[in-house]
Amino acid sequence: MATTSVRVKEAVLVTPSDPTPTGILHLSALDSQLFLRFTVEYLFVYRRSSALDQPATVSRMKSALARALVPYYPFAGRVRSRPDVPSLEVVCRAQGALFIDACSDVYTANDFEKAPKTVTQWRKLLSLYVPDVLKGSPPLVVQLTWLADGAAAVGVGINHALCDGIGSAEFLNYFANLASQRFGPRDSDLKPKPVWDRHIMNPPSKKNERANTYNHPEFARVPDLCGFLNKVTTGLRPTSIVFNKRRINELKGVARYSSESSSSYTSFEVLAAHVWRSWARALGFPPNQQLKILFSINVRNRVKPNLPEGYYGNAFVLGCAQSSAKELVEKGIGYCSGLVKRAKERVDGEYVRRVSELVSEWRVSPDPVGVLIVSQWSRLGLERVEFMGRPIHVGPICWDRYCLFLPVRDETESVRVAVAVPAAAFDSYHRFIAESTS
Repeated sequence: MATTSVRVKEAVLVTPSDPTPTGILHLSALDSQLFLRFTVEYLFVYRRSSALDQPATVSRMKSALARALVPYYPFAGRVRSRPDVPSLEVVCRAQGALFIDACSDVYTANDFEKAPKTVTQWRKLLSLYVPDVLKGSPPLVVQLTWLADGAAAVGVGINHALCDGIGSAEFLNYFANLASQRFGPRDSDLKPKPVWDRHIMNPPSKKNERANTYNHPEFARVPDLCGFLNKVTTGLRPTSIVFNKRRINELKGVARYSSESSSSYTSFEVLAAHVWRSWARALGFPPNQQLKILFSINVRNRVKPNLPEGYYGNAFVLGCAQSSAKELVEKGIGYCSGLVKRAKERVDGEYVRRVSELVSEWRVSPDPVGVLIVSQWSRLGLERVEFMGRPIHVGPICWDRYCLFLPVRDETESVRVAVAVPAAAFDSYHRFIAESTS
């Protein structure tokens, strides 16, 4: 489909509905990481409803956004680099978030039942693409696109430096509740109350003599034996595969049976292991190529004291499992699941403190060679973002080599695995991912 299939009718800055604090807010060491300086882009699709009046809906969403920007006023600011230290800050002067009203004469709700044909097919459903989030662009962009059949798509872009997935979902649910008029005029139902307090996630000021990443493989480089980045990014094609409860339980059973220990595994552990292994098999890496899977681990309850409820900043570190391609393929899902499980178990308060220290004082960042990144959107509550009833589709605007675990409508224990793979590996990936693995 041509990119002209979406027409922007209006683009306007929406400012907070009430006065908000002005000034400069410092972002945390975890917020300021180099690899988080991009926009996370969400796409929600809603079925046509005879009760929806389009002009009234646009007006209601603008009003709801203005109200949501009062307690979440940093979303109306602008993110920039701090002049004194290598971290970020938010200039809060109620500059506003961008709201776009658009329409499409081509897309219908049915177009989102399958993966897009290309990684950028849905790009225009969030028309403002921000390549540099530190150049004064709004950290929050919302686009409402009316589809040809009367359905609606809501694209949302949020600067990742401001919040993680949990924080994004809390904001989006609040915004949607205001838009659907489930909250009263006093917003007394806002729970949890948003908490800034970014200083909590900063390390002690003492600087160590050198950066030691020995116990943090997510930051350590591995040799590139195959032209890795070219291999994994050439001719990407989106894939979308649903794993229901029965299929996930099958994977758990096989993983436990084939494991070197008697451990039981979570749904995430076996699914991440299976996807990682299937991806590696499909791409055919050299046997000695070291491969990693990186995934976010929520640390709100892993640090002492626990983070306050409503903390919406980046409160995750990267779990990292690593293996040679040969062992990943030959040893089976039990071995892979064990690697993922142990990577999760390593994370405690001291681990988080050390990561904060490494990223703030030594500016370390994950190296992309050998890496598959998995992000779990399926447990954030995005399926409850009800701008116009329950969404029939939740996913990214554009697809990439990064793997997303997405929610499945009306199936709380199912997961949709979305990842783009090179066209040359497309059929093999589908074959391996469908196998009853060992």
